[in-house]
Amino acid sequence: MKATIESKDIFFILAASFCFMASPMLVTPLITGFSGSIGASAALMGIIGGLTNLCSLLCRPLVGNLADRVSKYRMCFLGAGLAALACVGYIAAFHPGLVIAARVVNGVGYACSSVCVSTWLSNLLPKEKIGSGMGFYGMMNALAMAVAPAIGISVYHVLGYHAAFGAALAFALGAALLIQFVKDKGLPEPARTAAEPQQEKARVHIVDGRVLPIALIVMLFAIPYCATQSFLISYVQARAISVSVSLYFPMYAAVLLLLRLFLKSWFDRLPFRVFLAGGLASALAGMLCLGWMHSNVQMFFAAAFMAGGYGIMCSVSQSTAMLLADKEQRGLANSTYYIGLDLGMTLGPAIGGMLYGHVPIALFYPVLLITLPLAALVYFICRRYSGI
Repeated sequence: MKATIESKDIFFILAASFCFMASPMLVTPLITGFSGSIGASAALMGIIGGLTNLCSLLCRPLVGNLADRVSKYRMCFLGAGLAALACVGYIAAFHPGLVIAARVVNGVGYACSSVCVSTWLSNLLPKEKIGSGMGFYGMMNALAMAVAPAIGISVYHVLGYHAAFGAALAFALGAALLIQFVKDKGLPEPARTAAEPQQEKARVHIVDGRVLPIALIVMLFAIPYCATQSFLISYVQARAISVSVSLYFPMYAAVLLLLRLFLKSWFDRLPFRVFLAGGLASALAGMLCLGWMHSNVQMFFAAAFMAGGYGIMCSVSQSTAMLLADKEQRGLANSTYYIGLDLGMTLGPAIGGMLYGHVPIALFYPVLLITLPLAALVYFICRRYSGI
């Protein structure tokens, strides 16, 4: 009976994680255009586009500590409520200032939901199944990242911005509804020893030092991926390449889903260093394909290799972060992982913009390749004391 209840809880948490991710991902490709349509300048449009990730990054340490001290259900419900409130703000906005306020609210909500739903899930999984379980979690996120933008753009083209934001609101409300069916409310784990000093319990930590190398590694994988996400269309136009750019990200998502299904039993068996070696080789091949790209075939291979690099390393890094931490500190470990991911998602477009504007376009990907040996260097320096 207990196993059946836990299986149902895991199902509802995975379904909720899809909705948690789908809501902001649906808004992402539309929000800059919407801001411009109500009077935002080009510079302000860019700031609005990145504001949610920036707010999320700043909130991570606080949310990570709260996730280990309060019910995961409460934090996830708060995250869903803030996401819904942000969507209402987008629908009601008639001035860029209101969009900015809604983006801040969205960032706080995303920080709450992303840290707590994954921590909640990891605590329901046996230790020997965390790798495959977090792989399924990553698969739901990848599915949301592939499906939600397509839904948003389609609804926008047919019914306009407000209807698209209404769809994002429906996903946020769906997440709030789904977590009501989870029996285990994710209450804080008891301390390992009764003699633990009270001041140690109350201490607020910014990051988990054991997970910090993992965060740095995932940041270095995220930088070239997010630079590609932001500048692939401009890169193709600058090189005058005849490819169907719109097919790149659906291909990436499809390959990532297949890889996560194929590798699900290996996530719990192989050590981190094996996945890191494979991820580095795959990311290298992906960026070489993009650097030499002249056809759709090369673009498809680039998408597939990037899925095997950045896509797989996100899941492996998150599950490794969970395994490095004690169960009662997984919230902080998870927030540390997300700090690295948020930094990569913030730095990637910024570095891509500097490269696009200041170096020859042929050097765009050769310069980004520097991130891969840096990731390997972080691993070799930190592997002894971090346990990865």
